[in-house]
Amino acid sequence: MELKQLRYFVGVSEAGSLLKASSRLHIAQPALGQHIVTLEAELGARLFERSSRGVALTEAGKTFLEHARVVLGDVERARQAVRDTAGIPRGEVALGLPTTVALVSTLPILSACRAQYPEVRLKVVEAYSGFLKEWLLAGRLDLALFFGSKPEPGLAKQALLEDRIVFVTSATGRPGPSKMSLAALADQPLVLPGKEHGLRRIVDEACAPLKLQLDVVAEIESLGSVKRAVEAGIGSTILPQASVTEEVAAGRLRTAVIDSPLMSRRVVCASHTQRPVSSASAAVQALVVEVLRGMVEDGTWPARWVGEVRAQARS
Repeated sequence: MELKQLRYFVGVSEAGSLLKASSRLHIAQPALGQHIVTLEAELGARLFERSSRGVALTEAGKTFLEHARVVLGDVERARQAVRDTAGIPRGEVALGLPTTVALVSTLPILSACRAQYPEVRLKVVEAYSGFLKEWLLAGRLDLALFFGSKPEPGLAKQALLEDRIVFVTSATGRPGPSKMSLAALADQPLVLPGKEHGLRRIVDEACAPLKLQLDVVAEIESLGSVKRAVEAGIGSTILPQASVTEEVAAGRLRTAVIDSPLMSRRVVCASHTQRPVSSASAAVQALVVEVLRGMVEDGTWPARWVGEVRAQARS
């Protein structure tokens, strides 16, 4: 199996036809088709279903595509690591962010990266924490921010901050208390994500010891839709405080502190323990830590910093 075969396979899968792929890859269509046939023979599996409309990946092809992209990504990282001996971070870095973290941190991280490392191409991937962990372990991501500092095989975690989770309601109507008990949540109609969502699990686990039965009037997976539903008065919700900063400042939503130590979550920056770290990845990780620490210190991200303390200037 040759690297060019992997590149050709990925190119055909992305183009959806041999004709389009041959043009993009600058190789004659018959030769490209022969490379795919040879690859299928070596793997002992059919990678594409052919039709008059083009080609489509089989289940085996979809599985192989994931591995092919990881191999090609590792090769590019190895090539870039050699170039990095010049000392200037450059190349692509894939950073995974959960939706609630991406909402508040994507633009500050991108801006800082463009300013400090113009030769680095930052690829931001937004998804649930569970997916980010899988993709980090599979090699599709170089770094990821997600929740929970508990040790996990294959992952190196750097604790950054404790994110406060608050009660969120519409700003219309009579203002409620600025602090409420955990038990008081049972009296509120709530719009929450589904039970498999990490934030929902935090809420359910906090309520379980008190045997609280929450009145969940709707389950919505989209953060934006949850906030719009609350603004419309359909119900209240429970979210990280940083994810509603803009709406609170605009007078569309209100928040109240939930009086429970369980209503918080730890944000960590994670990397794969078994994959070489390029200078670009190391630079981006340090930059992410610095950006988030600055956001906590200036109040842009209402949270408690638990990472390394900024070194004090010597007198």
